[in-house]
Amino acid sequence: MAKIEFLLNGEAVSLDGVSPQRTLLEWLREDRGLTGTKEGCNEGDCGACTVMVTDEDGAKALNACILFLPQVSGKAVRTVEGLAGPDGALHPVQRAMVEHHGSQCGFCTPGFVMSMATAHLNGDAGHDDALAGNLCRCTGYASIVRAAQAAESEPAPEWVRDAPPGGAPADAALPRSGDELAAWCAANPDGTLIGGGTDVGLWATKGLVDLGKVAFTGMAADLRRIDDSGDEIRIGACVTIAELMTAMAGPHPSFAELLRRFGSAQVRGAATIGGNIANGSPIGDGPPALIALGATLHLRRGAERRSIPLEEFFVEYGRQDLAEGEFVEAVSIPRQPDTLFCHKLSKRFDQDISTVCGCFNVDVQDGRVASARIAFGGMAGTPRRAPKAEAALCGRPWTEETVAEAREALAQDYEPMSDMRGSAQYRTAASQNLLERCFERARGHPSSVLEVSP
Repeated sequence: MAKIEFLLNGEAVSLDGVSPQRTLLEWLREDRGLTGTKEGCNEGDCGACTVMVTDEDGAKALNACILFLPQVSGKAVRTVEGLAGPDGALHPVQRAMVEHHGSQCGFCTPGFVMSMATAHLNGDAGHDDALAGNLCRCTGYASIVRAAQAAESEPAPEWVRDAPPGGAPADAALPRSGDELAAWCAANPDGTLIGGGTDVGLWATKGLVDLGKVAFTGMAADLRRIDDSGDEIRIGACVTIAELMTAMAGPHPSFAELLRRFGSAQVRGAATIGGNIANGSPIGDGPPALIALGATLHLRRGAERRSIPLEEFFVEYGRQDLAEGEFVEAVSIPRQPDTLFCHKLSKRFDQDISTVCGCFNVDVQDGRVASARIAFGGMAGTPRRAPKAEAALCGRPWTEETVAEAREALAQDYEPMSDMRGSAQYRTAASQNLLERCFERARGHPSSVLEVSP
C-alpha cells in the first residue's frame, strides 16, 4: 500500500493505503464520480480514458485505464470535468468541437478533447499524431481535425497550466533513485517493476493478475536521464519512448521515425525503453534498432553491475538473461555516423503491433560494404540479427547483385511463424523486400510509404 499526493483539476488530493494495482480510471469513476473519463477498451488503445497529466517535464496525454494510481504521485491530473474554466468558460478545443460538429454519440469526445487540449497547451500542431490514439466510429476524423486546427491560434487558458506539487512522500513502492530501486529489488526479488505500465497495465485490466509486490520506477531520477559523452549515448531505463524519439531525431532520424509509430501519443508518453527491452517481446520496436546500432545493455543487482551486448539479453521466447533481483538500468549506443534505416510493417500505419520490423545499419565506403548490422523483430521468438545476410554483404560491392545474394541469405537467417498478423511466407518475403528498400533508399530513391512519386 502506498501514500500519494497529487492535484486533481487544481485541487490537492492525499490518499493513504492506495493499492498499487488500482488504476486512475477506476478511482476517478468509482471514488470521485468523474465519469467523463470513459472506459472503452481498457487496454490503452481507444483513448476514451485520456487525461492530462503534468509533471516537471510538462503536460502529457495519458491513458487513465492503464495508469496506476501511484504513478500520478507528485503530479497534476486534469480530466474533462476540469477542462472548462472556473466560470464555466469552455476551453478553445471544446468550443471548436461544437462549432465544427466534431461529436456525435459523444462517448469518445472527452478523450479527444483531452488529447487536443494537451497538444494545444504544448503548441503541438501535428494533429494526426496527437489524435492517433483516440478512436471515433461516428463522426470520423475530418471534423475533429478541423476543430483542432481552428483552435491552434487561440492561447491556452491559464487554468490548465497546472503546477505539479512534487515532493511525493518517500515510499518503498516509489523509489526516487537507482540505489533505492536496487535496494527494493534485493528485498523483493520476486516483485514486479512498473515503468510506464503500458504492458503491465494489461496484466491487471485484461488478465486480472495479482501483481503482488510492486515498485514504480518512474520517479528514479537517475534512470530518467539521457547522457551524451561524445563516445556514446547512454539512455536510462525509465526514459520514455516520447523522450527517446526526440533524442534520436538528430543522430538517427530513421529510428526516431520508427518510434513515432510506437503506439500512440498516450502510450509514447508513458512507455519506457527499459520496459520495452525487459519484457523480451519478439515484436518490441525498440530492440531491433538498438541491436542494429550495436547497443550495450547495462544491468544492476544490488551494488553489482554488468554490461552485455543487447542481442545477448534475449535468450529465447519468454526468457531473458536477467537474474533474480536484477533490473535493466540503462542502454547505451556508440556514437557513429548515421547509416541506420528502420521500417515497420503493420496492418495499420498508426498504433499497431509490428508484423515485421527491420533495421539495417549498413556502412558503405568507396562503393563497398564496410560493415553491416541487420536486426529484425517479428521474425523469430526474440529480436535477432541476420548473420548470414550480414556476411553476404560485408566486403562486397554495394550493388543490386550483392543485395540479391543477401536476399537469399536472409531467407536462411530466420524461420518465422504464421499468425493472425502474417504468414511465415509473407514475413520472409517482407524481410527480403525491406533489404531492397534499404538499398533503394541509399541510392536516393523514395523509401517511405508516406512518400508519393510518379
